[in-house]
Amino acid sequence: MALRDLPSVDHLVRVLGDIALPRLLVVESARTAIEEARAGAAGDPLAAATNMLERLQSLRHRSVINATGVLLHTNLGRAPLAPAAAAALHGAAVTYGNLEFDLTEGRRGGRGAYLHRLVADVTGAGSAHVVNNNAGALLLALAALGRDRPVAVSRGELIEIGGSYRLPELMAASGARMLEVGTTNRTRLSDYERAITEGAGLILKVHPSNYRVVGFTDAPALDDLTSLAHAHDLPLVFDVGSGLIDSNVPWLSGPPPQWLEGEPGIRQVLEAGVDVVTFSGDKLLGGPQAGVIVGDGDLVSRLAGDPIARALRVSGPILAALTVTFELYANGDGASIPFWSMASSSYETLEERSDRVLTDSGVNGEIVSGGSVPGAGSVPGAEVPSPLIRVSNPGAASLWPRLLDADPPVVTRREAGRVLIDLRSVAPEDDGRVASILGAACRS
Repeated sequence: MALRDLPSVDHLVRVLGDIALPRLLVVESARTAIEEARAGAAGDPLAAATNMLERLQSLRHRSVINATGVLLHTNLGRAPLAPAAAAALHGAAVTYGNLEFDLTEGRRGGRGAYLHRLVADVTGAGSAHVVNNNAGALLLALAALGRDRPVAVSRGELIEIGGSYRLPELMAASGARMLEVGTTNRTRLSDYERAITEGAGLILKVHPSNYRVVGFTDAPALDDLTSLAHAHDLPLVFDVGSGLIDSNVPWLSGPPPQWLEGEPGIRQVLEAGVDVVTFSGDKLLGGPQAGVIVGDGDLVSRLAGDPIARALRVSGPILAALTVTFELYANGDGASIPFWSMASSSYETLEERSDRVLTDSGVNGEIVSGGSVPGAGSVPGAEVPSPLIRVSNPGAASLWPRLLDADPPVVTRREAGRVLIDLRSVAPEDDGRVASILGAACRS
């Protein structure tokens, strides 16, 4: 396009029409497109500006249907909240509340005091404190209890999660000095004993929630490790990570699900004598993003009083949602939390739903056996048996992007060139929308 033919910014903005984005972004995209055309880096400014704005629209947060079977999908927001928790979050966000106000005394009160008492009672801890996420919880524990001191940690527990969280780097940021013990696959009690003689002031145990070391392995029993720490008057901090409240899973009928085997429960870890436990609020707990700290009352108070604690505190709406989530556990109603409702849905129920969706969609496909996963670095290697809808045609190369372009987008799996739909991670009330969107995408 000749320079004399380039439109003005105002003209291009008018031509772009009623794009549902702030005018500020539309103007900036129009200006950038014209400048790129003037520099020869773009052809048609209208097409370039339209592409920019469509890209921005795709990045704006919106609801999607998770049909991947990954129940805690990190990229899709992890755990959906229980309706009552979501309502509490909304209520706290749109009005005033007694976040730091004591209604009985008529003066300033403690932030999250009720939630902390509730969490302590649900987990069987002496005290509790809540921060923004589990990385923050561990950072606070290391800073408050291990700052400028050697912290003994097994080489087999130097975890990395999601490519951006590395335990050694977090420890360095906290001011603690890492003292590695044992080897990648074998760490004995004597290794921790040696670390204590070398000046360790804290023992850190980390649950490898996103991987497993199998084969020729060894690790001391938790009871033995707590006894060692207490014999030397050292605190033992256990980063459990995934947030399973009780390994007996009393909120579900029957014995604990087999896929949870080996996953530590918060209550059991505390009963073993661990001093401080940290875990996530948005993984197996099924609440909003948060980091929860429970344990010995004096030690948790030290954490809560550390200067870093204020930088890690959570907002009022998150406190409200987390409170309702823990109240569901306290009332024996954990099964109603969406994560546990999805995870415990029977194969037969899901098979009936899958058959109905496939029939209603009118597409060519079949129901095949497969499995769902907890996700978000929880219970690695675990799989919950689930039926899957395998679409025969079109193939994934064309169908998958069509489903992503739908309203709402439907995110599925791709395997061997075919789209797989797992309804375990789909709310039953969304089955009709999945069928309709799938049918339309296959016919387009």
